[in-house]
Amino acid sequence: MKNITCLLACCMMSLTFAQDISLESFATGLSSPVNIKHAGDDRLFAAERAGTIKIINTDGSLNTTNFLDIDNLVTDLGGEQGLLAMAFHPNYATNGFFYVNYIDNNQNTVISRFTRSSFGIADPNSKVILLNILQPFSNHNGGDLHFGPDGYLYISLGDGGSGGDPDNRAQNLNTLLGKMLRIDVNVTPAEIAAGTTYLIPADNPFISDSAALDEIWAYGLRNTWKFSFDRSTGDLWTADVGQNFIEEINKVDASSTGGENYGWKCFEGTSIFSSQAGCDTINHETPVAEYSHGSTGGCSITGGYVYRGTNQSTLDGLYFFADFCNDDIGYVEEVSPGNYDLTFVEDLSGLGLSAFGEDVNGELYIVSLFQGTVFKINEDNLSVDNHSTSAIKMYPNPANTLLNFNTLDTTNQIESIAIHDVQGKLIARHSNFEEQLITISTEMLTTGLYIVDIRNSNGDKSIRTLIIK
Repeated sequence: MKNITCLLACCMMSLTFAQDISLESFATGLSSPVNIKHAGDDRLFAAERAGTIKIINTDGSLNTTNFLDIDNLVTDLGGEQGLLAMAFHPNYATNGFFYVNYIDNNQNTVISRFTRSSFGIADPNSKVILLNILQPFSNHNGGDLHFGPDGYLYISLGDGGSGGDPDNRAQNLNTLLGKMLRIDVNVTPAEIAAGTTYLIPADNPFISDSAALDEIWAYGLRNTWKFSFDRSTGDLWTADVGQNFIEEINKVDASSTGGENYGWKCFEGTSIFSSQAGCDTINHETPVAEYSHGSTGGCSITGGYVYRGTNQSTLDGLYFFADFCNDDIGYVEEVSPGNYDLTFVEDLSGLGLSAFGEDVNGELYIVSLFQGTVFKINEDNLSVDNHSTSAIKMYPNPANTLLNFNTLDTTNQIESIAIHDVQGKLIARHSNFEEQLITISTEMLTTGLYIVDIRNSNGDKSIRTLIIK
């Protein structure tokens, strides 16, 4: 009884809600890292701009031998050139295939496939070039790769550089620059021997348009430095670097059939940039969030990921990004269906935040180009608001083996219930409810204090304290 009394007293304390984060140094000793990916296991792979890829082990240590070294193939004059990105084939554990995006010695973009020769080393002589794309200028190389939920390889390319897209390449469907590409890399050895290095998915949006290139999935991009897929929903998030005033974040639902026009150079974010012919008639994908240079001191957005890990439960569903110029870290949150808020949560300096990474479990990392350090993103503390919403009843509390939830508002259904301990670790999650009265088992919980995060269909959330006796 004494322990229960103490726990009841603890429930009376005042707590505040916030999505504060802290950065935990995870790996050091990298040289100008610009991309972090996993290969379906618990290691991380870091691409260094000069042309090397290093393996980061679970304890943060680096393998002494490079996983891949193609320094002799890569132009790295600083700025936006170099080895920019990598992506591991969904069947990497079986076939050993991975793909890289780099600027070659002719200062053009090359997308190549390499093959693993052993668990920790790739064969630099296994190169198969898929695409070689002429770059008219040294900037706006875009530079990311991801396999989508559909198994196809997506490639982001900037508009080719200079400033203001002088040749209107982003709106021109006869060039791959300023585009998101989508290709099928599952070709047979016989097809490769015959000169076929990739195929065009049959449902690509411009495949039947003789005035457009078949590889194009979306267009109107200025310089999407990084993009990602939400591992839970399959939604595509792109962060496009602005020209004069605005950095933008776009989201396209997983159900998209492609063909989106993101608007550049007719639009910079939601603002008109150019009044050239045709700009007054385009239908473009407006960003879900944006920020201006003047209001933040930022000037170059680094796209990240939607957090879907299990160790930082209050971060779930937040899309993280950063700005390379001022080292601000922020997130975008869907506060109600189709409505998004942008919040800056960390103001750093001297790091050069060049990329985010996601490990196999969905935990997030952020990369410092200047320090050569990989940081893990953590919740800063267990900061929850112990407020009550009269429209939801949670009982009994204290509980033993069963816990009931009853929403009194029949138009606002409970969508998810997450239970985590006082350290913030997610213990259990329940979702996809169809009833007004919900009963869940608490038999997996030991005696103690827990935090219950209840999300409603209208985007509201209620945070409750729970005692298990």
